[in-house]
Amino acid sequence: MSPASAPAGVRVDAYAWAIRLYATRSAATAACKAGHIKVNDVSAKPAQVVRIGDRVRALTPGGERIVVVTGLITKRTSAPLAALNFDDQTPPPPPKEERPATVVRERGAGRPTKRDRRQIERLRGREPRADDLA
Repeated sequence: MSPASAPAGVRVDAYAWAIRLYATRSAATAACKAGHIKVNDVSAKPAQVVRIGDRVRALTPGGERIVVVTGLITKRTSAPLAALNFDDQTPPPPPKEERPATVVRERGAGRPTKRDRRQIERLRGREPRADDLA
């Protein structure tokens, strides 16, 4: 693309899919709607525009990822080409002995209550969402 035709911004759901944070575009859109994607520490709607220099935090199935936008793409390309369009600032995972233990519920204990889920999230080191505290 020439500089004159380069886009000023890209939808955050399309960008998250194009740089391979999510396997499908619909998964990226669902993550936005669920509040799992934040742009500059503000929850993003799927159509929100990201620009070069924005910081994107995404809660993916593999854990939280933090990337800084260095290039704008809307099409999914190969992983090496996609890696040129972001700077990964995700901290390395803690050593195995420092990771929180996996939570195992007794068989037949039923579905966790809201209180149980909040306690599990605290054990995993995740902060509860603002709407959980209300």
